[in-house]
Amino acid sequence: QVQLVESGGGLVQPGGSLRLSCVASGSIFRINAMGWYRQAPGKERELVAAATSGGSTNYADSVKGRFSISRDNAKNTVYLQMNSLKPEDTAVYYCNADLVNSRYLLRRDYWGQGTQVTVSS
Repeated sequence: QVQLVESGGGLVQPGGSLRLSCVASGSIFRINAMGWYRQAPGKERELVAAATSGGSTNYADSVKGRFSISRDNAKNTVYLQMNSLKPEDTAVYYCNADLVNSRYLLRRDYWGQGTQVTVSS
């Protein structure tokens, strides 16, 4: 089994910062990419940021210049530093990992349980 466990969400005022963390554990052979998605009420889940094992990153246009994704490959961990937060960033944030399971050597997506980020005064 593979588990993704997120932490770091919460309530923050507009202009504030939060840092999300996600640790992958279990039967992992290789992690290809890790990233963050978010889903606001009544909206579809959307990509926020992603990072490959080689260090390439991509961001949603709405967060460029404000959010930064980073990985610690040795710890199977991905971080999302969120600065200059806006009310429209309010959503449940989900960690995603594109990885190969060591038990079956099958590649698939895995998801965390989600962490709530609320930006409000």
